[in-house]
Amino acid sequence: MVRNIALRLRYDGSRYHGWQVQKKDITVAQTMEEALEKVFGQPVKVTGCGRTDAGVHALRYCANFRADTSIPIDKVPLAVNSRLPADIAVVSACDAPSEFNAISSCVKKEYVYKILNSRIRDPFLADRVCFWPQQLDMDLISRAASAFIGTHDFRAVRSVGTETRTTVRTVFSCHAEKSGDIISIAVCADGFLYNMCRAMVGTMVYAAYGKLLPEDIPALLEKGDRRLTGPTMPPQGLYLNRVWYDGPVGEMFMTD
Repeated sequence: MVRNIALRLRYDGSRYHGWQVQKKDITVAQTMEEALEKVFGQPVKVTGCGRTDAGVHALRYCANFRADTSIPIDKVPLAVNSRLPADIAVVSACDAPSEFNAISSCVKKEYVYKILNSRIRDPFLADRVCFWPQQLDMDLISRAASAFIGTHDFRAVRSVGTETRTTVRTVFSCHAEKSGDIISIAVCADGFLYNMCRAMVGTMVYAAYGKLLPEDIPALLEKGDRRLTGPTMPPQGLYLNRVWYDGPVGEMFMTD
Protein backbone atom coordinates (compact mmCIF):
# COMPACT_ATOMS: atom_id res chain seq x y z
CA MET A 1 0.00 0.00 0.00
CA VAL A 2 1.33 3.44 -0.94
CA ARG A 3 1.44 5.67 2.13
CA ASN A 4 2.02 9.40 2.52
CA ILE A 5 4.53 9.65 5.37
CA ALA A 6 5.37 12.93 7.11
CA LEU A 7 8.67 13.37 8.93
CA ARG A 8 9.74 15.78 11.62
CA LEU A 9 13.42 16.61 11.08
CA ARG A 10 16.17 18.75 12.54
CA TYR A 11 19.48 19.48 10.88
CA ASP A 12 22.66 21.49 10.98
CA GLY A 13 22.85 23.09 7.55
CA SER A 14 26.53 24.09 7.75
CA ARG A 15 27.83 21.67 5.13
CA TYR A 16 24.78 21.65 2.86
CA HIS A 17 23.87 23.83 -0.09
CA GLY A 18 20.38 24.34 1.29
CA TRP A 19 17.38 22.01 1.21
CA GLN A 20 16.57 21.78 -2.49
CA VAL A 21 18.21 19.15 -4.70
CA GLN A 22 20.99 20.67 -6.84
CA LYS A 23 22.82 19.30 -9.87
CA LYS A 24 26.30 19.48 -8.34
CA ASP A 25 26.11 20.53 -4.68
CA ILE A 26 25.17 18.35 -1.73
CA THR A 27 21.81 19.28 -0.19
CA VAL A 28 19.61 18.12 2.67
CA ALA A 29 16.86 16.84 0.34
CA GLN A 30 19.32 14.81 -1.72
CA THR A 31 20.79 13.29 1.44
CA MET A 32 17.30 12.47 2.71
CA GLU A 33 16.24 10.86 -0.58
CA GLU A 34 19.34 8.67 -0.68
CA ALA A 35 18.70 7.48 2.87
CA LEU A 36 15.00 6.85 2.25
CA GLU A 37 15.72 4.86 -0.91
CA LYS A 38 18.04 2.57 1.06
CA VAL A 39 15.43 2.05 3.78
CA PHE A 40 12.38 1.53 1.56
CA GLY A 41 14.09 -0.12 -1.42
CA GLN A 42 12.53 2.20 -3.98
CA PRO A 43 13.17 5.68 -5.43
CA VAL A 44 11.71 8.34 -3.14
CA LYS A 45 10.88 11.98 -3.88
CA VAL A 46 10.78 14.08 -0.73
CA THR A 47 8.87 17.36 -0.38
CA GLY A 48 10.13 19.88 2.18
CA CYS A 49 8.20 22.60 3.98
CA GLY A 50 10.46 25.35 2.64
CA ARG A 51 13.58 26.22 0.78
CA THR A 52 16.26 26.81 3.39
CA ASP A 53 19.42 28.30 1.86
CA ALA A 54 23.02 27.12 2.09
CA GLY A 55 24.21 27.23 5.69
CA VAL A 56 20.72 27.68 7.20
CA HIS A 57 19.66 25.31 10.00
CA ALA A 58 16.37 23.74 11.08
CA LEU A 59 15.33 22.96 14.64
CA ARG A 60 11.96 21.75 13.36
CA TYR A 61 11.38 20.92 9.70
CA CYS A 62 8.64 18.95 7.97
CA ALA A 63 9.03 16.76 4.90
CA ASN A 64 6.75 14.18 3.32
CA PHE A 65 7.16 11.38 0.81
CA ARG A 66 5.15 8.51 -0.65
CA ALA A 67 6.28 4.90 -0.44
CA ASP A 68 4.80 1.45 -0.85
CA THR A 69 5.77 0.00 2.53
CA SER A 70 4.43 -1.85 5.54
CA ILE A 71 7.14 -0.67 7.95
CA PRO A 72 5.44 0.37 11.24
CA ILE A 73 5.43 4.15 11.55
CA ASP A 74 7.17 4.10 14.92
CA LYS A 75 10.11 2.21 13.35
CA VAL A 76 10.64 4.76 10.57
CA PRO A 77 12.75 7.35 12.49
CA LEU A 78 15.35 4.85 13.70
CA ALA A 79 15.46 3.08 10.32
CA VAL A 80 16.07 6.32 8.43
CA ASN A 81 18.50 7.72 10.99
CA SER A 82 20.66 4.63 10.58
CA ARG A 83 21.23 5.77 6.97
CA LEU A 84 21.69 9.49 7.65
CA PRO A 85 24.82 11.47 8.57
CA ALA A 86 25.13 12.81 12.11
CA ASP A 87 24.03 16.35 11.19
CA ILE A 88 20.49 15.31 10.12
CA ALA A 89 17.99 13.51 12.36
CA VAL A 90 14.43 12.30 11.95
CA VAL A 91 12.76 13.05 15.28
CA SER A 92 9.38 11.45 14.57
CA ALA A 93 7.10 10.27 11.77
CA CYS A 94 3.38 9.89 11.14
CA ASP A 95 1.01 8.68 8.44
CA ALA A 96 -0.40 11.80 6.78
CA PRO A 97 -3.62 12.19 4.79
CA SER A 98 -3.18 11.45 1.08
CA GLU A 99 -3.63 15.14 0.19
CA PHE A 100 -1.00 16.35 2.67
CA ASN A 101 1.92 18.33 1.23
CA ALA A 102 4.66 19.66 3.52
CA ILE A 103 4.83 23.05 1.81
CA SER A 104 1.27 23.79 0.69
CA SER A 105 -0.35 22.42 3.87
CA CYS A 106 1.83 24.56 6.14
CA VAL A 107 -0.25 27.12 8.08
CA LYS A 108 2.61 29.30 9.34
CA LYS A 109 6.34 29.21 10.12
CA GLU A 110 8.69 30.79 12.60
CA TYR A 111 12.33 31.57 11.93
CA VAL A 112 14.84 32.60 14.57
CA TYR A 113 17.97 34.58 13.73
CA LYS A 114 20.86 34.53 16.22
CA ILE A 115 23.53 37.23 16.52
CA LEU A 116 26.63 37.00 18.68
CA ASN A 117 26.92 40.67 19.67
CA SER A 118 30.38 40.68 21.20
CA ARG A 119 33.79 42.11 20.40
CA ILE A 120 35.26 38.60 20.72
CA ARG A 121 34.11 35.83 18.41
CA ASP A 122 33.37 32.32 19.66
CA PRO A 123 34.96 29.65 17.43
CA PHE A 124 32.46 27.05 18.66
CA LEU A 125 29.58 29.17 17.32
CA ALA A 126 31.21 30.07 14.00
CA ASP A 127 28.64 28.21 11.86
CA ARG A 128 25.69 28.74 14.18
CA VAL A 129 25.43 32.49 14.78
CA CYS A 130 26.17 35.74 12.98
CA PHE A 131 29.15 37.40 14.66
CA TRP A 132 28.53 41.16 14.94
CA PRO A 133 31.15 43.03 17.00
CA GLN A 134 29.54 46.49 16.79
CA GLN A 135 27.28 47.13 19.78
CA LEU A 136 23.59 46.88 18.87
CA ASP A 137 20.86 48.82 20.69
CA MET A 138 18.19 46.34 21.83
CA ASP A 139 15.52 49.01 22.22
CA LEU A 140 15.96 50.09 18.60
CA ILE A 141 15.98 46.46 17.40
CA SER A 142 12.74 45.76 19.27
CA ARG A 143 11.05 48.86 17.88
CA ALA A 144 12.17 47.94 14.37
CA ALA A 145 10.92 44.36 14.83
CA SER A 146 7.47 45.61 15.85
CA ALA A 147 7.27 47.73 12.71
CA PHE A 148 7.16 44.59 10.53
CA ILE A 149 4.10 43.09 12.23
CA GLY A 150 0.96 42.97 10.09
CA THR A 151 0.03 42.37 6.47
CA HIS A 152 2.38 44.17 4.07
CA ASP A 153 3.96 43.90 0.66
CA PHE A 154 7.43 42.64 1.61
CA ARG A 155 9.16 43.05 -1.75
CA ALA A 156 11.49 45.64 -0.14
CA VAL A 157 13.01 42.86 1.99
CA ARG A 158 13.46 40.02 -0.45
CA SER A 159 16.25 38.98 -2.80
CA VAL A 160 15.75 38.22 -6.45
CA GLY A 161 14.98 34.51 -6.66
CA THR A 162 11.96 32.28 -7.09
CA GLU A 163 9.03 34.25 -8.46
CA THR A 164 5.83 34.16 -6.42
CA ARG A 165 2.24 35.01 -7.25
CA THR A 166 2.23 37.78 -4.66
CA THR A 167 4.79 39.44 -2.39
CA VAL A 168 2.16 40.21 0.28
CA ARG A 169 2.66 38.29 3.52
CA THR A 170 1.30 38.51 7.07
CA VAL A 171 3.79 38.66 9.94
CA PHE A 172 2.00 37.49 13.09
CA SER A 173 4.81 38.26 15.52
CA CYS A 174 8.31 39.68 15.40
CA HIS A 175 10.34 40.21 18.55
CA ALA A 176 13.91 40.27 19.85
CA GLU A 177 15.50 39.19 23.11
CA LYS A 178 19.04 39.06 24.46
CA SER A 179 20.64 36.40 26.64
CA GLY A 180 24.27 37.12 27.47
CA ASP A 181 25.86 38.15 24.18
CA ILE A 182 23.31 36.32 22.01
CA ILE A 183 20.50 38.31 20.39
CA SER A 184 17.65 36.13 19.10
CA ILE A 185 15.10 37.58 16.70
CA ALA A 186 11.98 35.46 16.08
CA VAL A 187 9.70 36.10 13.09
CA CYS A 188 6.43 34.19 12.62
CA ALA A 189 4.52 34.59 9.35
CA ASP A 190 2.13 32.81 7.02
CA GLY A 191 4.98 32.55 4.51
CA PHE A 192 8.37 33.99 3.63
CA LEU A 193 9.82 35.40 0.43
CA TYR A 194 13.35 34.56 -0.72
CA ASN A 195 15.78 35.87 1.96
CA MET A 196 12.92 37.83 3.56
CA CYS A 197 13.78 36.99 7.17
CA ARG A 198 17.49 37.71 6.73
CA ALA A 199 16.73 41.06 5.05
CA MET A 200 14.27 41.97 7.81
CA VAL A 201 16.97 41.30 10.41
CA GLY A 202 19.44 43.34 8.35
CA THR A 203 16.99 46.23 8.44
CA MET A 204 16.65 45.86 12.22
CA VAL A 205 20.44 45.90 12.54
CA TYR A 206 20.61 49.09 10.45
CA ALA A 207 18.06 50.62 12.81
CA ALA A 208 20.11 49.44 15.82
CA TYR A 209 22.98 51.76 14.97
CA GLY A 210 21.17 54.67 13.39
CA LYS A 211 21.30 54.01 9.65
CA LEU A 212 17.50 54.27 9.59
CA LEU A 213 14.72 54.89 12.09
CA PRO A 214 12.41 52.07 13.20
CA GLU A 215 9.49 54.36 12.43
CA ASP A 216 10.70 54.58 8.80
CA ILE A 217 10.14 50.88 8.15
CA PRO A 218 6.41 51.00 7.18
CA ALA A 219 7.17 53.68 4.57
CA LEU A 220 10.15 51.69 3.26
CA LEU A 221 7.93 48.63 2.86
CA GLU A 222 5.40 50.73 1.00
CA LYS A 223 8.06 52.03 -1.41
CA GLY A 224 9.14 48.47 -2.16
CA ASP A 225 12.73 49.39 -3.03
CA ARG A 226 15.22 46.74 -1.85
CA ARG A 227 18.06 49.29 -1.99
CA LEU A 228 16.54 51.35 0.83
CA THR A 229 16.37 48.60 3.45
CA GLY A 230 19.10 46.76 5.35
CA PRO A 231 21.50 44.06 4.12
CA THR A 232 20.73 40.38 3.76
CA MET A 233 22.34 38.89 6.86
CA PRO A 234 24.66 35.85 6.61
CA PRO A 235 22.88 32.46 6.53
CA GLN A 236 24.56 30.74 9.46
CA GLY A 237 22.54 32.68 12.06
CA LEU A 238 19.18 31.53 10.67
CA TYR A 239 17.10 28.63 12.02
CA LEU A 240 13.69 27.37 10.97
CA ASN A 241 12.31 27.11 14.48
CA ARG A 242 8.65 26.06 14.25
CA VAL A 243 6.07 24.97 11.68
CA TRP A 244 2.32 24.63 12.13
CA TYR A 245 -0.08 22.18 10.47
CA ASP A 246 -3.59 20.89 10.97
CA GLY A 247 -4.41 17.24 11.67
CA PRO A 248 -2.01 14.46 12.66
CA VAL A 249 1.05 16.25 11.30
CA GLY A 250 0.23 19.30 13.42
CA GLU A 251 -0.04 17.06 16.47
CA MET A 252 3.42 15.65 15.71
CA PHE A 253 4.86 19.16 15.84
CA MET A 254 3.07 20.22 19.02
CA THR A 255 5.44 18.24 21.26
CA ASP A 256 8.89 19.66 22.03
